[in-house]
Amino acid sequence: MNEFVSVHVGADHRGIGTIVLSRPPTNTLTRQAYREIGRVAAEVAERDDIAAVIVFGGHEILSAGDDLDELRTLTVAEADAAARLRQDAIDAVAAIPKPTVAAVTGYALGSGLSLALAADWRVGGDNAKLGCTDILAGLIPSGGATQRLPRVIGVSKAKELVFSGRFVDAREASAIGLLDEVVAPDDVYDAAASWAGRFVAGPARALAAAKAAIDAGAQRPTADALADERRLYVEAFTHADRGFVAGREGR
Repeated sequence: MNEFVSVHVGADHRGIGTIVLSRPPTNTLTRQAYREIGRVAAEVAERDDIAAVIVFGGHEILSAGDDLDELRTLTVAEADAAARLRQDAIDAVAAIPKPTVAAVTGYALGSGLSLALAADWRVGGDNAKLGCTDILAGLIPSGGATQRLPRVIGVSKAKELVFSGRFVDAREASAIGLLDEVVAPDDVYDAAASWAGRFVAGPARALAAAKAAIDAGAQRPTADALADERRLYVEAFTHADRGFVAGREGR
């Protein structure tokens, strides 16, 4: 079985673990990829040699979102199970008790943006494009995006992006707080490593406690809110245009 997600710790950035997505050409996310994301998130959370974490899709793209070819094959019941798997995987990234940075190269769309939102910060190239494109397939954002996005950019702007499905370029993403830093495309990983590197020598227990306290105070997604998001996603999946969803015999 191919491995789509892995963890790397390089000699150039000691103490920083990189969660690498590798499913060329666009790093679309399948059920197997989500299983691996959950596994590696749990791994980096436990490893003593990792003090901070980068989420990276390579130098071309973070992720174009869910694999639509796979989604088209799912029944409604399978889509519900897949939504739970997606939610659990992205929540596992958000719950890593260490500073986390998403290195956004190229596109971060749909669930790719949901994954980036699970990080503490996002660094992007000046050619980056971000978007909640799920609506274009008759679906809604999932993986906690309906909860995290408004907390990052505000309710009004989040609704505009979710309802329209439009792309946001790096300049606008920076202006609304969706990107914390914008650099040249070739410098994205190094910039993310600089963010993460500031905390490598910090007190690990105190950093974990501070992150937990801030996340709790910021009203991180509750179980009820996430259950509502998943239910509404499956409802949208059920009624999506047949040109998108073919395998709906479970209705």
